[in-house]
Amino acid sequence: MKPRQRRLLWVLAGVVLVATAVTLVLRALDANVMFFYSPSQVRAGEAPQGAAFRLGGLVEAGSVQRAAGGVQVQFVVTDQVQRVAVQYQGLLPDLFREGKGVVVAGLLLPTGIFRATEVLAKHDENYMPPEAAKALKDALEDAKKDKAKP
Repeated sequence: MKPRQRRLLWVLAGVVLVATAVTLVLRALDANVMFFYSPSQVRAGEAPQGAAFRLGGLVEAGSVQRAAGGVQVQFVVTDQVQRVAVQYQGLLPDLFREGKGVVVAGLLLPTGIFRATEVLAKHDENYMPPEAAKALKDALEDAKKDKAKP
């Protein structure tokens, strides 16, 4: 085998190794990426069915219901336009309150109820995740536009 052919073989082997590594990294990232949706997007059918995603908005006042043991909780997340019922089993964060921002991760059931595996409450009164703030703002603007149309 000539030196030129050997170099070409090494270059091809390097390209195959890099392509394999990139493929493995992209597959690992794809399996772990969770997208954020607002209640309006979920009700419009934009959220994935059968795949995990994050739902964000405000905990609707008067919607929190705890089971007798206190570990199972049901509440409603709203963007002040649409509402999504959420079920969660576990301990809630200390900052979880009605009327406050929340991001929940989990799956949307065929019944339209969101089964949460994780609940994140905003950490102070001045902070809201950028995605949640944008989703709330967009939903309110869309609602205002709909009201303004004859």
